[in-house]
Amino acid sequence: MLETAARLLRLLSLLQTPREWTGAELAERLSVSTRTVRNDVDRLRNLGYPVHGSRGAVGGYRLGAGGTLPPLLLDDEEAVAVAIGLRTAAGGTITGVEETSLRALAKLEQVLPARLQRRVDALKRYAVVVPRDDLGPRVDADRLSVLAAACRDHERLRFGYRSHDGSESRREVEPYRLVNWGRRWYLVGFDVERADWRTFRVDRLHPRTPTGPRFIPRDLPEEAVDQVRRGVSSAAWRYRAQVVVHAPAEQLIEQINAAIGTITPVDDTHCLLDTGADSIEALAVHLGLLGVDFTVTEPAELVELVRTLAGRYHRATTEPRPQDT
Repeated sequence: MLETAARLLRLLSLLQTPREWTGAELAERLSVSTRTVRNDVDRLRNLGYPVHGSRGAVGGYRLGAGGTLPPLLLDDEEAVAVAIGLRTAAGGTITGVEETSLRALAKLEQVLPARLQRRVDALKRYAVVVPRDDLGPRVDADRLSVLAAACRDHERLRFGYRSHDGSESRREVEPYRLVNWGRRWYLVGFDVERADWRTFRVDRLHPRTPTGPRFIPRDLPEEAVDQVRRGVSSAAWRYRAQVVVHAPAEQLIEQINAAIGTITPVDDTHCLLDTGADSIEALAVHLGLLGVDFTVTEPAELVELVRTLAGRYHRATTEPRPQDT
């Protein structure tokens, strides 16, 4: 009886992977006959597990969704990964999941074997997260669920939207993708009224119910993440600058991605960097860390700050220290 119970648990673990298993594959993994596999599948079905089977050369078994959640059988690496993920989610960017994440984590840690508990405890004790200076917005879990369901079901969304300059508008959008970038969530969709693709900050939109009619999906013009990068970078910057960098464009491309700025070749030894930041100070520091010479002519605040920093750094290496005078 114990051998059969252990085999059933092993079979259930295999069926929980996102694929179909042939009877022969399961028999090989379990070191039994295909007849035993069929009998064990029937036992799982009698216990309430929805094991679906299909006939034919490419047929097999898979575990379907049931009325209740079956026990999840995790290997060592999966259990540690889930524990870390739950702890991260408890302090992440989505509101409404902190308490449920901690409850699930408590249940998991209660049944972890001692060898895995030691690994999780070590990570909890010695892995320290440094708080970000900018905590950023947090998004309600229910709102994300509504948006994800609209993407899945191809249903138009109607929502009020507050842009980065504070103006309010009403939008009707065909939603396609949700993108998590840093501590922000974005919705990529086709704006029906403007007849163009747009990127929206999820924390700035307020969905109106019910959702709109279904739509025929369009082809995304580019990868959703790339679209967010292109659409968000310049819109989020408070200060912008076009800087002539004294280096080939190919060299700078290795350091700069679309989230930081765009690069246009000028000649074999120069390129134009269109970049920005939330503050003039951050922009000046970023340019100084490029590791190559550059020429900046605007905005005036940036020119003046670079000039001030140049003098400060020069004095830092040439003027005598107070104790030397």
